[in-house]
Amino acid sequence: MALRMEFLGTGTSQGVPVVACACAVCCSADPRDQRLRSSVRITVGGAELLIDAGPDLRQQALRSGMQRLDAVLLTHEHMDHVSGIDELRAFNFVQQQAMVLHGLPRTLDAVRRIYHYAFVEHKYPGVPELRLDPVGTEVFHAAGVPVTPVEVMHDRLPVLGYRIGDVAYITDAKTIAAGERMKLKGLDVLVINALRIKPHHSHFNMEEALAVVAELAPRRAFFTHISHLLGRHVEVGLSLPDGVELACDGLVVHADGP
Repeated sequence: MALRMEFLGTGTSQGVPVVACACAVCCSADPRDQRLRSSVRITVGGAELLIDAGPDLRQQALRSGMQRLDAVLLTHEHMDHVSGIDELRAFNFVQQQAMVLHGLPRTLDAVRRIYHYAFVEHKYPGVPELRLDPVGTEVFHAAGVPVTPVEVMHDRLPVLGYRIGDVAYITDAKTIAAGERMKLKGLDVLVINALRIKPHHSHFNMEEALAVVAELAPRRAFFTHISHLLGRHVEVGLSLPDGVELACDGLVVHADGP
């Protein structure tokens, strides 16, 4: 089964360029240095899946030409990953059904708090219709597609990555336990966060991300959740080993699905 993955956004929580920043990256004319908040669209087996729904979702969906969406996989509840959930109502209107959100119970509790108006008994007309599906660390199905959750640690906060077929998407990770790393063996494509050059308390820097890639040995690896502190796309790309690339917004990758 063929899988198509489109990077809707590859930036960190501030995006790139950063507001009020005049660094070389933020002033770059290279479109690959313009990064919306991190998210990917996955098309597999006739299903349309979205990983994370951040503040740029409307812009991302329009640019990507998204006409349908079957389910959303949430990695965690930080606002750069969930603050676009209200935009899902557009798909409610077209598809005439609630949107399924998969995520940790804690993450879905946060969604219920943030979007409280979508869960009240007497709803204002036009609010998003959401169906919350809590998941753990066992395989579940999203729109009929088998998905393997991979727990990573974002400092002290458990965050979910997801493996679909031979493709895995990991964001906001600082550590991955040995048992969870076993779920990432034999990958065709690994997407993993690489925030910047200097170490960070809750994200892999580039050196740490490269070490994970070397250990897991996927056929191809792509870095995402990138800040302006990593450097210009063209310069960083030249420093990476074979088989490792910086992702950029709009990049499409094809691989084997489940």
